[in-house]
Amino acid sequence: MVAISPRDTLLHVSVLLEEALQNLAVQPGGRYVDCTLGAGGHARAIMHASAPGGLLLGIDADPHAIEFAKDTLKEYAESVQLVNTNFRDLKMAAGKANFIPVHGVLFDLGISSMQLAQAERGFSFQEEAPLDMRFSDQQAVTAADIVNGFAEEQLANLIWEFGEERFSRRIAKAIVAARPLSTTTQLANIIARAQPDRHSRIHPATRTFQALRIGVNDELSSLTSALEQARDILGAGGRLVVISFHSLEDRIVKQFLQRESRDCICPPEQPTCTCGHVATLHTLTRRPVTPTADEVERNPRSRSARLRAAERIGGAR
Repeated sequence: MVAISPRDTLLHVSVLLEEALQNLAVQPGGRYVDCTLGAGGHARAIMHASAPGGLLLGIDADPHAIEFAKDTLKEYAESVQLVNTNFRDLKMAAGKANFIPVHGVLFDLGISSMQLAQAERGFSFQEEAPLDMRFSDQQAVTAADIVNGFAEEQLANLIWEFGEERFSRRIAKAIVAARPLSTTTQLANIIARAQPDRHSRIHPATRTFQALRIGVNDELSSLTSALEQARDILGAGGRLVVISFHSLEDRIVKQFLQRESRDCICPPEQPTCTCGHVATLHTLTRRPVTPTADEVERNPRSRSARLRAAERIGGAR
């Protein structure tokens, strides 16, 4: 078990907290699911706003987050159920907990400051650590497996698709030439040397590390599945709120909400509807909600956050 220090507490700040509560329309006695529990900041605020009688199901793939959140939520222990599982298993977890239907589902995507602070887990390129990047040590594939085992073209495609890194082929070629690689700083240095000089506000390894983390944890396909399951467990008028931190996540959320807010998803060129699709959600955010300048100043990590929300039409299936 990785130790969690007081430093981790100081580093964790819940992003778009008030905006999330407003769009969830948290009410006393409501039932809510936090699919990305993390340190429990959003969950704690939900429990406070849903008192008296509020109930919460907290889910996280990271067992260390579950342990941390137990302390954060200790005053609400009798009203909270915490489950260590990936949100791709949302519907199963909610069913086992007798938590269908619910009034709201929240996703706060990406990696938490708490995980970045645990250097030994390999999420950060700022400190020497093994190339791990798994949310749970029960997962089989590590970042080292991808870095050292993928063919050059396969590696380049992953870096481009999940990192949107325009130098993906140069980086993949440099990685393959330098194998075997075992630590985060080794990899970060190889990535930096593979790129031409450029002026950027982000570290040259940022996009590649993002791509590896997404690949290791199968984040995008898990999100696609989890959004559909969230829709299915919401009761009539229930709210879905998603906070994303990069364009890949936000695109999936945007397209999902667009599709689920229409009565037909047939191709535009098709003259008559044959799909039988019925709208299940009403989109509440025509444009994504972004942090205020004050929030970004207090918490620079929030600068890329985008919140989208929708309301359930009908009830849980």
